Amino acid sequence: MDSIKLFIKDHIGFLIFNLLLVLFILLLYWLDGFRNTDTAIYTVIISIILTITFLFTRYVMRQSFYGKILQKPLKMEEALQKNAKMPENIATEKYIHELYRLYELEAQALYAHQKRQMQFMNQWVHQMKTPISVLELLLQDDTELDRESVREEVERLRRGLETVLMNARLDTFEEDMKIEQVALLPLVSSVINENKRLFIKNQVYPQIKVDEDCIVATDAKWFKFIVGQFITNAVKYTFEKGKKVYISSSHDHGHVILTIKDEGIGIPPSDLKRVTKAFFTGENGRKTAESTGMGLYLAKEVCEKLGHHMEIDSAVGEGTTVRISFKCHFHE
Repeated sequence: MDSIKLFIKDHIGFLIFNLLLVLFILLLYWLDGFRNTDTAIYTVIISIILTITFLFTRYVMRQSFYGKILQKPLKMEEALQKNAKMPENIATEKYIHELYRLYELEAQALYAHQKRQMQFMNQWVHQMKTPISVLELLLQDDTELDRESVREEVERLRRGLETVLMNARLDTFEEDMKIEQVALLPLVSSVINENKRLFIKNQVYPQIKVDEDCIVATDAKWFKFIVGQFITNAVKYTFEKGKKVYISSSHDHGHVILTIKDEGIGIPPSDLKRVTKAFFTGENGRKTAESTGMGLYLAKEVCEKLGHHMEIDSAVGEGTTVRISFKCHFHE
């Protein structure tokens, strides 16, 4: 019954138009002097029969489609069944199927994103337990509080919080981004200064050779995060004392290239292509308890969003070199 009501609503305009058309033809005959009532009645009856036959045939062909769209589907497969016979309904079904395909892609992307976020948060919370436990032990000790140890654990917490905040802000990157002209040397020096305790603790020393007149178009906050990730990794994976981390700039055909090179353990060739994948820690990551596998992933994502090109070269036992390339400007 519902399908009949829907069919009538769908064709009410056609019925009115057909009725007006018959009346208009009869009016023309009347004005032309035609006065045969029987012929007029016969014409109306034939028109009604033909119209009813046409509508009945059309309803039969659409009945299965109406039945599908009027029933509440219990599962997605029912909505995707192909029941249409009319060209318009077939096109509608194709459109619905295409919408469902797009929905599936978006749902899969959302599920992957939520899974990545959940995995990252679980891993991050697990790692943050370590500095908290150390702080609790230090506070329980009756001896004088080791301020250097407390500072070290607080620094680990700070770096962890910064990483998780940047990961959360990555989804709204465009809203948070502010591109401006930034002097490269002060920015790099600031990152080095923020990590000076890490350098001192590991007895690794920075060596900066960045042109004072080099200005780049970037987002200062996000770029500091990128450089911080590279410098932290450079120091963290340099196990020998007295080694250096070289930060330098060079120019190549209208671009500036910021290079960060360490003398650490290097990255195995099998891991080099995967170090920027989310949660990939690799062989080196298993050598430290602090590796989340998210640092280089976030750095690569931010570089791409800022329009900077990033590449990593490494050799086991010789160190790792990271290069960031972007357009540069100079003071006149």
